[in-house]
Amino acid sequence: MSTLSLADLPVRRLTPRDLTACADLSENRGWPREEHKWGLLLAAGTGYGIDDPDGGLVTACVVTEYGPRERPELGAIGMVLVAERHARKGVGRRLMRHVVTEMGTTPLTLHATPYGRPLYEELGFKVTGRAEMVRGVFTADGRAPEVVTRAATAEDLSTILRLDEEVFGPDRTHMITRLPAFSDQLRVAEEGGRIIGYGAAWPNMDNHVVGPLIARDTETAKALIASLAAGTDRPLRTDIDVRHEELLSWVKERGLVSVAFNAVMTYGISELPGDWTRRFAPLTVAAG
Repeated sequence: MSTLSLADLPVRRLTPRDLTACADLSENRGWPREEHKWGLLLAAGTGYGIDDPDGGLVTACVVTEYGPRERPELGAIGMVLVAERHARKGVGRRLMRHVVTEMGTTPLTLHATPYGRPLYEELGFKVTGRAEMVRGVFTADGRAPEVVTRAATAEDLSTILRLDEEVFGPDRTHMITRLPAFSDQLRVAEEGGRIIGYGAAWPNMDNHVVGPLIARDTETAKALIASLAAGTDRPLRTDIDVRHEELLSWVKERGLVSVAFNAVMTYGISELPGDWTRRFAPLTVAAG
């Protein structure tokens, strides 16, 4: 690296043109490249990073804002990474301080690994929840689901958006309208011709990630997962709020196993907005 110190390197906004550098940074830290996910986050959110004069990125993260553009109601921070050669030098802390300052009074949220949690606590984030990542090949039980599901159509999008805002809280139209192109499957659950839930499955390396998963109740969530699983031969992966104990037990009975736990943390608010009882899984932990 050149003689410039890390403290002298400026933080800049990232753009979709930085996708390869972000994927390289993921790979450098032993994560999958996840170019498909990086593409979504850099298009729908705001990336922040520090360039390495010797090439690539020293550090990066993405913030996805929800609510009115002029006054966001929530910012979700994700993909916080520091290159291995620059780890444990305070550069990640500097990037996060910059982001928190940039976001001003906008409430923030993130999913923290046990490794990252101490830094976020130092910055003022509080643990307000917990999510369990599960992964595996889903095995159907052979019984007909209690709730009817079908593939979503273009005509369903306005209803999906209304339901999503009702459950998630802040409007996230700019993210949800990207789901038909981003996902391999987008399905809705119906009762009496009324949509009572929806879920997507999107490709991530050799998995299909289930998310978002919004449903009236646990039986509806089960039906959506089962229908999404029927449409793929890949393993499923999803991150479920641990308060949904019945759903977690059910997916484990169907073949998914626990992979990790993440702390759900907030800054500037005591808990996430919306209705957690109908919010079963995020689109991705990087974007809420």
